Amino acid sequence: MAAKLNIGLYPYEHTAALLDGRVTIDGVDTTFETAPLVSDVFRRALEGRYDVAELGLTYYLRTLDLDDPPFLALPVLPNRNFRHSAVFVHPGSGIEQPQDLAGRTVGEFALYGHDPGVWMKGILADEYGVTPDLCRWVVGGTNHPVPSFDWIPQPVPDGVDVRHAEDGRTLGAMLATGEIDALISVDVPQALLDGSPDVARLFPDHEIVERAYYRRTGIFPPMHVLAIRRDLAARPGLARAVYDAFAQAKELTARAYREGAAKQHMGVITPWFSSLFEANRRLLGEDWWPYGITANRTALDTFLRYHHEQGLSRRRLTCEDVFVPDLLDT
Repeated sequence: MAAKLNIGLYPYEHTAALLDGRVTIDGVDTTFETAPLVSDVFRRALEGRYDVAELGLTYYLRTLDLDDPPFLALPVLPNRNFRHSAVFVHPGSGIEQPQDLAGRTVGEFALYGHDPGVWMKGILADEYGVTPDLCRWVVGGTNHPVPSFDWIPQPVPDGVDVRHAEDGRTLGAMLATGEIDALISVDVPQALLDGSPDVARLFPDHEIVERAYYRRTGIFPPMHVLAIRRDLAARPGLARAVYDAFAQAKELTARAYREGAAKQHMGVITPWFSSLFEANRRLLGEDWWPYGITANRTALDTFLRYHHEQGLSRRRLTCEDVFVPDLLDT
């Protein structure tokens, strides 16, 4: 009898083959559910709605300090991004370099220590000497008000000043008026998208900086993982079957890009896409979006270190603490 799994995830191009049925999970009767906001998937997962779900790395790691952690992670990384581009400043604040963030009021999207925030706080501390305790933090929505995510643990370390934005306020608007000096956000402030001079990026040449970061560290920062209920993770072969299916779906997407190069990606509407694809392929390699532990251990270990250093995990976790044991060899 096939296992039944209710899976929650965001609809990415590299999961499309699962959602439309081109790829199936061996021995599993699967129901998929998506949501317009990926945070809604996280919330529903933590409310017990899913057997397998996409979770932000920090959202998952916070559950490991609960008395009865509900999930174990699979090394499926459906969302990753370089995040120097996620730091925004008010031009009138006088912030011209990362070190100038010390002593400033910085907004952060959704919660203290969202996934891009963990990465950028870690990078700011490692490379520029700006640790989180040197700033004041305001948490909220960037372009729309966001209430406190009271469905997830929200630890704040001693000595760090954190408050939530007042009801109805947005961090994007606060940045544009100079009420806050900077912002770390997965969402781009609408003012910047509209061409306003009141919001700028801390790293205007962020692509150059991010490519240099990758050359130096080998890290393409993962943001999310796939998580499976612990009782299901104990079923022989089930976690690996889920992992294999997600890897197969991702490979179908990657193969389409590789094969599209022969026709200069005429099915893609982005101009000069083939040149970008080739530049990325030269830098990131043939498998530029790897799943599994082996290819991602440096990045994962770095995030786990940052998470602990920022007071979001009680102890320094390792991949062996975080992932399904049967998949540690991937």
